[in-house]
This record gives sequence, C-alpha cells and structure tokens, in this order.
Amino acid sequence: MDLRIFTEPQQGADYDTLLAVARATEDLGFDAFFRSDHYLAMGDADGMPGPTDAWTTLAGLARETRRIRLGTLMSAATFRLPGPLAIQVAQVDQMSGGRVELGLGSGWFEEEHTAYGIPFPREKLARLEEQLAVVTGLWATPAGERFDHDGAYYRLADSPALPKPVQSKIPVLVGGLGEKRTPRLAARYADEFNLPFTHPDDSARRFARVREAMAEAGRKPDELVYSNALIVCVGKDDAQVARRAAALGRDVGELKENGLTGTPEEVVDKIGRYQEAGSSRIYLQVMDLQDLDHLELIASRVQSRLS
Repeated sequence: MDLRIFTEPQQGADYDTLLAVARATEDLGFDAFFRSDHYLAMGDADGMPGPTDAWTTLAGLARETRRIRLGTLMSAATFRLPGPLAIQVAQVDQMSGGRVELGLGSGWFEEEHTAYGIPFPREKLARLEEQLAVVTGLWATPAGERFDHDGAYYRLADSPALPKPVQSKIPVLVGGLGEKRTPRLAARYADEFNLPFTHPDDSARRFARVREAMAEAGRKPDELVYSNALIVCVGKDDAQVARRAAALGRDVGELKENGLTGTPEEVVDKIGRYQEAGSSRIYLQVMDLQDLDHLELIASRVQSRLS
C-alpha cells in the first residue's frame, strides 16, 4: 500500500507552511505530496492568510524538493482553460524533472467561483470530458506535429502542442462518486481512479464499476491504479488521538467511522480493509499542517508496517 500526503491549504496555509510539509513528506519517505485546488475556505475555517494557487505552489515545490511526486487532488476544470493548463502542468513537470501528476475534476464549490469571479457553468461534466481530451491530446501530439480540436466548449487550431513534459506520459487522475459517467471518463483518460472519503465496502463496489468500464473501453482493468482519499488522525495512544481530533474540531468516533483514525495498530488494520477492497494507494488528508510530529508518527508506526 502506497501512502501519499494530501493537504487542504484553502483552510489556512501559506507557501512556507506547505514547503515545510512537503519537505517532511520527502524526508520521512512518503511517495508524494498532493494538494487540493480551491480558493475559498470551507466550514468554520477563516482561511487566513488567504488562498494559494495550486500550480504556483507546485512549481515552487518542484524546485525545492528532489524525490517526491507532486500533484493535485483535484484541479477544477472550471478554473483554467485546457490549453494553458496543459502548458502549466508540462512546465512544472520540466521544473521537477518529471515528477508531476494531474488530478482533474469538474469543479463543484460554487461559492469560491462567486467569490473570485470565476464562471460556474451548468455543463461541468461535459466540459471536464472535453478538457481531458484537449490536455491529453496536446501532450500526446508528437513534437513537430500540430493539434486541432473543434469541440462544444473549446476550439484549438494549428497548435504546436508545446511544451512537452519530461515524462512520456504524465499520470492523469480522475475520481468521484458518479455511477456512470465518471467511470467512463476514468476508463477513457485516466491512469488512476480515486475515491474521496468512501467506506471500504462502498469502495469495493465502486472500483468494480470502474473495472467494468475499463473492460468496456478495451483496456485491461489492472492498467488503472485504484486509490482512496481519507482523513487521517493517528495517535500513539487514545489520549493523543483525542487531542489531535480536538485540534481539528472533530469527534473521535466520527473520524474513526469516516477516515483513518486511532492508534497505529487500528489504522494499519483499517488500511488492510481498503486493500481488500481493491485500493493500492491512499491519500492521507492531513488537516493540521503545523503538526509535523503527526507525519513522523505515521511514517514510523504505520507506513513502516505496510512496506
């Protein structure tokens, strides 16, 4: 089981905080640092000192880390036109020496669009599908050839399809809880399918649906990585678990039900349930970005038992 660190900076984190977490991620032996792509805090968080842009952040981290993979879970298709997005991601891939992954979703949080003057179209899934076609099409176009796309929402003509990423294929993540269209999009465009905050039994059912869509698309189901994103709250004992949950403003029982919460032994056991459901990668949603001791505990007492 591959464990990756997943952050939600819109809840309140500047670049230096994210850099500290990314460096800890690298030093402690985790495989990747991912972040959300949001511009507005959710819930009761004030979001101070304000949002950081996902791809600006990852460009900085590309130059200040050496090993870890870097990516989004998920970038919103509503935020960027697909041509400039393909350029941004390819450039960050070059800056990192080929360590970038793109998670791309339809966009769902209407309030952040209103707050920053971003259009919030009704046909979000259709736009996402077309963005996936454009971004992957631009990257796949051989150097020296041209790319054209005449779609319902985006039109590209005589594009040189540059720059090229370092990687021959930047991994693309598609995810969500849609029953039909989302599995079909994953089967057509993705290298990884991610389920957000889903119980093991439901994960098994949804993974099975994606595997069916893969077969229908003429791809081998095992070509895809199947992953989960889950909130994490680990303590060396029950008292430390309770303190960490209180710092998040969450109930321990609720966290245990909906995430990876408890002692290292409890968390390792629950990770095993996700592995049985078909998951081979978990994005650990770390909410307290000041608590780097939390990452050290996960690395030494959880990750070490999964290798």
